[in-house]
Amino acid sequence: MASEQPKALSGIPAVDLYLAEGYRAVPGMSSQFAAAITCGLMRIQTSLGITGHAAEIGTFQGRFFIALAHALAPGERALGIDRFDWPDANVLDRFEENCRNHGISPEQRITWKADSSEISAEELLHRLGGPVRLFHIDGEHTRAALSQDLELATATLAEGGLIVLDDMLHPGYPTLILAVHEYLQKHPEMAVLCVIDRETLTAASKFVLCQQAWFKRYESVLLEEYQEHIWPMGAQFEPHWCLVFSLDTSLPALE
Repeated sequence: MASEQPKALSGIPAVDLYLAEGYRAVPGMSSQFAAAITCGLMRIQTSLGITGHAAEIGTFQGRFFIALAHALAPGERALGIDRFDWPDANVLDRFEENCRNHGISPEQRITWKADSSEISAEELLHRLGGPVRLFHIDGEHTRAALSQDLELATATLAEGGLIVLDDMLHPGYPTLILAVHEYLQKHPEMAVLCVIDRETLTAASKFVLCQQAWFKRYESVLLEEYQEHIWPMGAQFEPHWCLVFSLDTSLPALE
């Protein structure tokens, strides 16, 4: 039986094969659609000459991490940060096994068992050997923890790099958005590039942040390459609008 293809593609063969054949075999709650768009952004980064590594806080068993690792260019590495203590002490072994089973070699990745709040930017840069071009934050879902993780990501971000935030607008974590707005006020050099929806109505979108200087360059490519997934109304992040990506781009009917 032919493998079911994801409803959006990253344009990177190794990523799209994993999304089609392995993604749902790795336990986790991350969206396949969001992984495709995020890795598509990494492909766009490579085409724009942006280099660097990938990092993820909140790796769990590796579902999203493996996709990011497959999207890297030769010589770049993926760093997975997690306390690896939930739901049991064996989660680290399962993460390592999933990486091996889905083609991510030890040379391509670094596993860091740690609390992200105790990691400095200098330590992270030293561990990776250079800056991060895509930083995925899916760690402790509190306002204080997200604020700390955002500062760590910003301090280690490469020129043209992206910060991807998980579970934004989630009904279970309503204060996370406050941390994002506080961060944007503190860092006017950063902006929300786009919002990535997911397959289910859990209101757990991802926000993608970029440096203001790169906003238009990213936006123009995304408008061209992912037009069929753009919700026409967009999102208003005062004072600017940004793209919203979704599988359902229809507008609600007037009654």
